[in-house]
Amino acid sequence: MTSLLACRECDLLQKEVPLAPGGSAQCGRCGATLYRNPAGGFDRTLAVTLAAAVCFLVANAFPIVGLEASGSRTSTTLLGTVATLHDQDMTAVAALVLVTTFLAPAIEIGAMLYLMLPVRLGRVPPGLPAVFRVVDAVHPWGMVEVFMLGTLVSLAKLAHLADVKPGIALWSFAVLMLLLAAGAVSFDARALWARVEAIR
Repeated sequence: MTSLLACRECDLLQKEVPLAPGGSAQCGRCGATLYRNPAGGFDRTLAVTLAAAVCFLVANAFPIVGLEASGSRTSTTLLGTVATLHDQDMTAVAALVLVTTFLAPAIEIGAMLYLMLPVRLGRVPPGLPAVFRVVDAVHPWGMVEVFMLGTLVSLAKLAHLADVKPGIALWSFAVLMLLLAAGAVSFDARALWARVEAIR
């Protein structure tokens, strides 16, 4: 039996048709995108997510930047920055940085791996619908790109006051930002659910 899809913009019911890799289906009435079939699909998203997990671990294990002035050198990690903000009575800012640059990306990456790795291995993970909703709810809160922009602006302003040496974590955050964007573009929820139905 052919599946029917309702357009999110105009509610027109339409038949689901197979798409070539990289193709997309548009609504016959309003032209809105109904669904896509990203090239590489499920496996590409899984590979990008695994790479993002590695970059996330590196970005949080090593110093973001080092500053050297008057013979003294200092460096800090992301969590060290959060602790410093809290110690300087900027708890609200510390909480915001913690949630948007650490917790949200960590939860999103972890949940995506929880969903995709077992399915790739031919098993359906317990609580799949709930975890899928968590990914959907957490995604807008991940703001690694805002953190990167703020860091670059700060480094530009500090460059004339001290010798600034970007750490490996800064480069990892830059790559992480690109990988999260690539994962969001390549992720196809329909492909995930199709694999789950095939396993069941």
